[in-house]
Amino acid sequence: GSEDTTVRLWDVATRKPRGEALRGHRGAVRSVSFSPDGKVLVSGGEDNMLRLWDVATGKPLRTVLHEQRGSVRAVAFSPDGMAFASAGYDGTIRLWDATTTKPRCEPLRGHEQSVLSLAFRPDGKSLASGSSDHTIRIWDLTNYSTLGEPLRGHAEWVSSVAFSVDGKTLASCSQDRTIRLWDASTGKPLGEPLLGHELLVLSVAFGPDGTTLASGSRDMTIRLWDTSSAKPLSEPLKGHSSRVSSVAFNPVRSMLASGGDDKTIYLWDTTSCKPLGQPLRGHRGAVTSVDFSHDGTTLATGSRDKSIHLWDVSTGKCRGPSLHGHEAAVTGVSFSPDGRTLASSGEDHTIRLWDLVAGKLVCDPLRGHRNRVFSIAFSPDGRTIASGSYDRTIRLWDAVSGIPLNVISDGSSDEVRCVEFSPDGRTLASGSLEATIQLWDVATGKPLNAPLRSHRNWVSGVAFSPDGNTLASASWDQTICLWDVSTGKALGRPLGNCEKGVFCVAFSPDGNTLASGSGDGAIRLWSAVPMRERVPLYRARMAQVERVRAQLADRIARVDDSIEALEAFDAEVRADPRFSGELRTAALIVIGEVASDRDATRRTTESPSPAPKPN
Repeated sequence: GSEDTTVRLWDVATRKPRGEALRGHRGAVRSVSFSPDGKVLVSGGEDNMLRLWDVATGKPLRTVLHEQRGSVRAVAFSPDGMAFASAGYDGTIRLWDATTTKPRCEPLRGHEQSVLSLAFRPDGKSLASGSSDHTIRIWDLTNYSTLGEPLRGHAEWVSSVAFSVDGKTLASCSQDRTIRLWDASTGKPLGEPLLGHELLVLSVAFGPDGTTLASGSRDMTIRLWDTSSAKPLSEPLKGHSSRVSSVAFNPVRSMLASGGDDKTIYLWDTTSCKPLGQPLRGHRGAVTSVDFSHDGTTLATGSRDKSIHLWDVSTGKCRGPSLHGHEAAVTGVSFSPDGRTLASSGEDHTIRLWDLVAGKLVCDPLRGHRNRVFSIAFSPDGRTIASGSYDRTIRLWDAVSGIPLNVISDGSSDEVRCVEFSPDGRTLASGSLEATIQLWDVATGKPLNAPLRSHRNWVSGVAFSPDGNTLASASWDQTICLWDVSTGKALGRPLGNCEKGVFCVAFSPDGNTLASGSGDGAIRLWSAVPMRERVPLYRARMAQVERVRAQLADRIARVDDSIEALEAFDAEVRADPRFSGELRTAALIVIGEVASDRDATRRTTESPSPAPKPN
């Protein structure tokens, strides 16, 4: 809708108008809303009229007078398509029967000034409204009354409101330049306002995954927010003067350890986000890896100075002499579950097992890799060790005898940078310089799925959540990705906000916090609680998408990469009665996937040569 009094329909695939502009309003059009089946559009404007349009033909269906004075500022269709709501300058909200266009009830009154925005809850049982009186109200549509007190927090007009897909969260934005998240059941604010826009925020909308929020502002920008964890829990933890290569949570205490290229190790209080005393010093080279013993009393650190140090966590002092044996930089350290053995990997192509009671090697170095070994991990039962190498293989070893058990090819054309066992020991995750993550069946050594792709540069670290349902990956592309382990699908958008590449990632013992270390010398803490809560919702949505994709398999196969074919497919799917209600969002996701796939095909055809590989 526009100030020019018209409504226009746009083809998302071609980015061109669909047909002629819809004309009929005699003033600026302030709001538009599609019916759930996409067949009808309602518009409201300065002429105080509501107009219903046939989307297929562009013809007007009906016209309704909202009220005798003022203008219509907001319209919204109910999720079942049986009703629509309008609101405006007079401060009232009106509900209309979508078939007869007759009022369903008396006007809803409560706001003291103009109502600027409306949003139905996905279950259709309640309606949210935002007003120039700086408040948001939630209305019970079973008895047409307000639910609780107005939601207060904004200092200026509330210009837009939107519910999340599950209906649990309400987002609002305001001319005070902020976005706020609310618990839709209690009306309580969820955390602090989202800040970033430089001028008033005009609109907010949730994405289909229910966790991505988009906002548009008069500062001429659109911002995307991850409502669960796009912002760190605190300001970055700063102490290192160069990149942070490794982080690890203490399994017993509220403590985090970090090792950096500045040759120091920091211990952090994860409650106060403050360093615990002075940094630990002793290494003469960059600290490449840190790991806590399972009782939380000892910290092992490996360094480019070829040595391993063991630290008493309580005193910050070294426990005995350093462990020496590697002929090149130590790249990884890992405690056995019983704390008696330490495994280390090195650029000398070897893995070494250390008896921590005797302070010496358990056996001869484990040899087999033909290049630098960059990662080492003990299985949860302590019987197996996994190592990942720049020779593009992963090797499994018997942790007691050091005998090789299996050689796993990474299946990629690049080196293996990191490996990690799942908590049940049945799955192994690996990250490579090809920017992919692979999940492996430990028993068979076979991949469990296709490589996980989202990162745009090499993957430097992987970590499983304690329940094994989520995998976090860190990359040189300055992002962290979270994955559903059972489906191999990305959970929402990558976590960013890092100024340089992310080198390491770790979950806290309770799974509520994720820590990352990056090239800017900072450690960041992220909330992982909302991520865990949204996994069931995400899986349900993906199951719907798979169902729709299967039903459309034959039709998808016939879609070529021409704009005309995409338009025809889009129109056909939107008109298919099988994909109404809950399946409509899934159908729209499938349409988007097909459009993206065909667009990628066109780009590949038009491109004379592939993009150069990142250094």
